[in-house]
Amino acid sequence: MIQRRSFSCLLYVLGLLLYSASLVCGGDIVHHDDSIPQRPGCNNNFVLVKVPTRVDGKEKEEFVGVGARFGPTLESKEKHATLIKLALADPPHCCTTPKSKLTGEVILVHRGNCSFTTKTKVAEAAGASAILIINNSTDLFKMVCEKGENVLDINIPVVMLPIDAGRSLEETVQSNSIVTLQLYSPKRPAVDVAEVFLWLMAVGTILCASYWSAWTAREEAIEQDKLLKDGSDELLQVSTTSSRGVVEITVISAILFVVVASCFLIMLYKLMSFWFIEVLVVLFCIGGVEGLQTCLVALLSCFIWFRRIGESYAKVPLLGEVSYLTLAVCPFCIVSAVIWAVYRQYPFAWIGQDILGISLIVTVLQIVRVPNLKVGVVLLSCGFMYDIFWVFVSKWWFRESVMIVVARGDKSGEDGIPMLLKIPRMFDPWGGYSIIGFGDIILPGLLVTFALRYDWLANKRLKSGYFLGTMSAYGLGLLITYIALNLMDGHGQPALLYIVPFILGTLTVLGHKRGDLKTLWTTGEPERPCPHVRLQHQS
Repeated sequence: MIQRRSFSCLLYVLGLLLYSASLVCGGDIVHHDDSIPQRPGCNNNFVLVKVPTRVDGKEKEEFVGVGARFGPTLESKEKHATLIKLALADPPHCCTTPKSKLTGEVILVHRGNCSFTTKTKVAEAAGASAILIINNSTDLFKMVCEKGENVLDINIPVVMLPIDAGRSLEETVQSNSIVTLQLYSPKRPAVDVAEVFLWLMAVGTILCASYWSAWTAREEAIEQDKLLKDGSDELLQVSTTSSRGVVEITVISAILFVVVASCFLIMLYKLMSFWFIEVLVVLFCIGGVEGLQTCLVALLSCFIWFRRIGESYAKVPLLGEVSYLTLAVCPFCIVSAVIWAVYRQYPFAWIGQDILGISLIVTVLQIVRVPNLKVGVVLLSCGFMYDIFWVFVSKWWFRESVMIVVARGDKSGEDGIPMLLKIPRMFDPWGGYSIIGFGDIILPGLLVTFALRYDWLANKRLKSGYFLGTMSAYGLGLLITYIALNLMDGHGQPALLYIVPFILGTLTVLGHKRGDLKTLWTTGEPERPCPHVRLQHQS
């Protein structure tokens, strides 16, 4: 059993360091931006555009594009958008006057050879009612005005489509089919219910993990106090075995977190591909199986019959002694992870991903511990700087946010990395997912679980302890993160930027006010009661 728990500790420490993608995102699918300033006639907000199509009168695919900085704004409702015939540009790049006169059609052109504004002016002069520009990649590029251009007077909508959508439309028109389409840009709701559920999932995960960790710590303390009272020689042995499954973070390891996590993030960014995502899926499944297994064994052990099975052990090669209960639930956990991995591209796969992810997070928070406030401050401060650097500052070196690119899984053909909790946006006309990185739960959760362990060992009541304050601070910080997310139109936000000041500020102020700050900062544990005084269970 000791060998197996050592393996688990190593697995979860690696999970803490490598799985801590730290980001809250609302599903923005526009990847590029441009720093060219706005000018009169070239000051539109960049908006996503829906392009539903009909072929010979029958409804077909709906594509998504992005509007330009210039041109008129589009309708926000489909019922108000006009159904217009699509025509191909000749020449394809539309840098010179088309060979045939247009009569109000939407013209489909290729990107390149001249500026976006030149293409638009040529198309408008030829009689087009709108212009669709096919990008040279599957990404969407934000179209802006060229430097030095004067005030523009463009009166037709301009939309860019990804290359696969453009080619599909082009091939359909070339097959002599009549293609008609609409252009409209529905507005996102101010708040989606998915964000509410994601907030509840994050808070609930930390809540469950905190009580599990505190209960375990108190049981260990009670057992040691019994041995102290009896003067037993087994105290040293019990002290060693009781903490064999726990890994305490030190100041050095907290600092190394930033270095290791940053190196891993850069590796993800540089090597992002389909095969690399497959490797991450395998690692996630291994961690998910271990986490789900640990949580199920703990839950089933609450029942007497299962507890008896859990107290019987079998020797397993390489793992040592493993309980029969663990062996019984292990196949179910493995099958669950395999099913998720096989069907992860399906719309319902987010459920399995969240179950495996929550199980892993809860187990990490149970096994990995912050010993005192000093280590917690160093760890969260490092996470704070890590978040800000890789979400915002990295744009100066890499011309894009490394954290956001990695979280979305760009260039991988997958819908983001698996180390995220996500829920589909239910009332968003654009669909997508609201996501939160594991790091936004694990790192603050370590300090919240520390606060509850301290409260229970010090026999503090809920109102006089530190758990309620830190838990509330986390919930408030995450709530402000989602407010910022919506104010930024869904662009990813570093949640630790908002969460860390709330948690550290709350715990520090409360500790100073109640006179416990020195104890919290150094030992992290209250003074132990007299050996002959037994710890009382909190009502």
